Amino acid sequence: MINRRTTHRIVDGVHIPGTWRPAFIRNGRYFLTDLFIYADGLVDCWGLVTLEEFEEKVRSGWVATTLPEGAPAAIHGLARWTFGEPRNQLTPDLLIAEVRDTVDRLNERPDSAGRCMAAVRAFLADRTEENRAAARAAFLAVPVSRRRAMGDMDSKDWNLRVLVAGPGGRTYLAADPPVTQEAYERAVAHFEQQADRLAELRVRASADGPVTSYAPAVHVHSWMPNDPVAEPGRLGLHNAYPAPITVDKAEYPSVSHAYWALSAARPEARAAIAAAATPSAARDLAVATPRREGWEHVRAAVMAGLLRAKYDQHPELADILLATGDATLIYEDIDSAFWGSNAGQGRNWTGRLLELVRSELHMRRAGIPGL
Repeated sequence: MINRRTTHRIVDGVHIPGTWRPAFIRNGRYFLTDLFIYADGLVDCWGLVTLEEFEEKVRSGWVATTLPEGAPAAIHGLARWTFGEPRNQLTPDLLIAEVRDTVDRLNERPDSAGRCMAAVRAFLADRTEENRAAARAAFLAVPVSRRRAMGDMDSKDWNLRVLVAGPGGRTYLAADPPVTQEAYERAVAHFEQQADRLAELRVRASADGPVTSYAPAVHVHSWMPNDPVAEPGRLGLHNAYPAPITVDKAEYPSVSHAYWALSAARPEARAAIAAAATPSAARDLAVATPRREGWEHVRAAVMAGLLRAKYDQHPELADILLATGDATLIYEDIDSAFWGSNAGQGRNWTGRLLELVRSELHMRRAGIPGL
């Protein structure tokens, strides 16, 4: 899928590599278009979505894998037609698996084929039936469209099919005969020779751990409940989530309340903003009153401090933040292109500060002294 199709997008100065492949989007008619896939796990299918959201788009048929007979199709500004005797090459599961593999390869980490070969090496090192079963499962997890390429030009994936099936076993292809002992021994010899060649290669490890990867992005959406809920999930990461915080002996119903109150120049305005019924009302009050002088120069530092307070004072929300791993956090804020990503048009500063606070939480839990 990647081949030499390289592209990228710039996110506030950060270069995110990507690639693309053709796909049909079903929006009334079927539109042939390009599906852009990026290393941080975002996919552009007429709007940037996370891998989880992309899977929903595929299973709902927005990204189409079934092309019905007689259905209208088009390429914008170029052509229109109807499908006649269409033969579908993809299924939802196959397309999703291929896209996930693409993200892995963009990050230069093992994709399903790489994980399969690692399982094969584990079996060759310790030839138990348990390890063979693990290798077979890893092989079957490789998208069908890629299995045939896991070998040389002549035998394709025959040696893999034989190895994971074992003597007397059957491969996943019904037309294949039962595996003979002779065929099995040839397959073992093939992979032993391959392992010897790989052992001759010397790969220098990075002194600072693995190469930085672009983990699948996580969206922090902006819909908010009026009151705290038992399991808020990622909604709990939004600044407007009703998680009260105390800062310099002042109490605020949410990070949003605190941010807008601290932005106001007049003390009486700050008190009114802090007492607003909702984060939206707090923002409206702040808009109507003068800002502190030079607020634009300090607002990022203020927000960082408020986020630290939130996750220090609400360990249950800190657990939700930590559960995002090292994923890029895409924060939605319809009121601000500075704080929100807003479909890739904003600077996503809240998302970036959340990633900083998350790293600090990891540091504390690892027992590393603070600086």
